[in-house]
Amino acid sequence: METENKKILLVEDDQNFGAVLKEYLMLNDFEVTLAKNGMEGFEKYKKDNFDLCILDVMMPYKDGYTLAKEIREKNKEIPLIFLTAKSMKEDVLKGYKVGADDYLNKPFDSDVLLMKIKAIMHRKATEVKTDFTKFEFEIGKFHLNSKLRYLTFGNDEPIKLSPKENELLKMLILHENDLMPRELALTKIWRDDNYFTSRSMDVYIAKLRKYLKVDENVEILNIHGEGFRLVIKK
Repeated sequence: METENKKILLVEDDQNFGAVLKEYLMLNDFEVTLAKNGMEGFEKYKKDNFDLCILDVMMPYKDGYTLAKEIREKNKEIPLIFLTAKSMKEDVLKGYKVGADDYLNKPFDSDVLLMKIKAIMHRKATEVKTDFTKFEFEIGKFHLNSKLRYLTFGNDEPIKLSPKENELLKMLILHENDLMPRELALTKIWRDDNYFTSRSMDVYIAKLRKYLKVDENVEILNIHGEGFRLVIKK
């Protein structure tokens, strides 16, 4: 995927780390605007059109969560990546609730961040295209019509999916061979992430696995503690 001319807003209060990360991203053909706190970050956000924002969580004057909410009020679709030294589950969930696309705990490998940025941008481009034009998908030997909610295997009778089964399978397809974070599905489909909705999603995953098991080249893997991955062997 081409990264040239893609604009990133980087908001990081550690000026040395921010400068190093900005330089690294620029060496990989991104245009990067660096802000040193949440207040400055929002002012810079309003003055330009960015393709992605990288936000430190713990910042003076305005933290990353507050900044993310303000950005989301302006643009519901722009990808957000949080950087944090905190790894508590509650903090991760809070990040996803305000619209995070991904979360990286410090310290992290810059190459991992780069891969996440590229994957998110590619996925967002796919989602935009899918939302407006595409509603039919091939999953191994299966065909999904997400508009009619029909899942068909070969010449068999179509299976009529429930609305949540349909949305969950579509989200898995958009993350094909990549991690679909559990919290992302819960907040986008169930609009909640408590214990009961989490168990409910596990039931829907089990149903989808039952439908898909007739094709040995299609599998939904459980990534322990993180989410699920739809694997389609070519």
